[in-house]
Amino acid sequence: MSLSAGKYWGLRRLADGAGRFKMTAVDQRPPIKNPIKEKRGVPEAPWEDVAGFKEMLITELQAESSALLLDPHYAYPRGVSRMDPAKGLILTLEDSLFEETPGGRLSSEIDDWSVEKIKRAGGDAVKVLAWYRPDAEPDVCRRQQDYVARIGDACARYDIPFVFELLVYPLAKDAEQTGDYVEMKTKKPELVLESVRTFADAKYGVDLFKLESPLAADDVPGVGGAGWETAQELFDVLGQAAGRPWVMLSAGAGMAAFRNILTHAYRAGASGYLAGRAIWLRAFQAFPDWDAIRGGLRGEAIAYMTDINALTDAEATPWQAHPCFGGDGAGIGPADATFRHNYPGFGG
Repeated sequence: MSLSAGKYWGLRRLADGAGRFKMTAVDQRPPIKNPIKEKRGVPEAPWEDVAGFKEMLITELQAESSALLLDPHYAYPRGVSRMDPAKGLILTLEDSLFEETPGGRLSSEIDDWSVEKIKRAGGDAVKVLAWYRPDAEPDVCRRQQDYVARIGDACARYDIPFVFELLVYPLAKDAEQTGDYVEMKTKKPELVLESVRTFADAKYGVDLFKLESPLAADDVPGVGGAGWETAQELFDVLGQAAGRPWVMLSAGAGMAAFRNILTHAYRAGASGYLAGRAIWLRAFQAFPDWDAIRGGLRGEAIAYMTDINALTDAEATPWQAHPCFGGDGAGIGPADATFRHNYPGFGG
């Protein structure tokens, strides 16, 4: 498997010099907006509050990050000028609002936003979250698949990496019901694994998977913990199903739980993480005390990143060494004198 020049360079931009992903998510909308509006006692979170917090995340956490994931509503317009240009830039494309239908959940893009605009704005990668249940109504599954395939085609056209995130969600028949951006505590591992298998098909154009744990975060023992071998089997299947470089998401998991998840993921071949709340949520809980938030980020959050980054350095698989690229590792094609003749423009 070879990569086009733009995708190869974009993935390199997201990783550190050794090829490991230490990426911080600053694109969250409801998980930041909802607590702010509740504490302010207003119907809508003020733009300045949301954007101000995101700017603080960028300035305080970027030194420990290989890349940052921003949204076009708040983080990019307020914070891109504060970003270190040596860091990779991922921009999110999916709308935080989704359509809840009797047959399942439907995703859509942010209005007035596109893969083309992300490329033009300097993005090194496009990130998309799709809610997916393989046991949802067939029409819902098809529409979600079409949604992802359409974005994959656009990423190929503009030659920009496609970072794809999957989250299992509750159907109407489930006892656990939530519309929040958190994992289902009662999720079944086979739902996670089957979803990954579906979108590992080359027709979706995924370059890097951002995956949730196959087990509820608090049920993951961590390598060496009681019963860890059983949990490891599921993570091993997850990595095999992905079939390309992959990283772990935190989905609101606590610091200790997410670290446990990483120990299993790295043993299964993951190349790093793309996480937000596991890193900064505890500091954010001090809102609206900005000094306390900053202190929490500079203290506990940075200490946590230092710890999981050391774990990543020691145990994660460099993305370019993933078996999908063969024995020589990732590279562009064709890597010879014909490159300029064969490399297409945006028109194909």
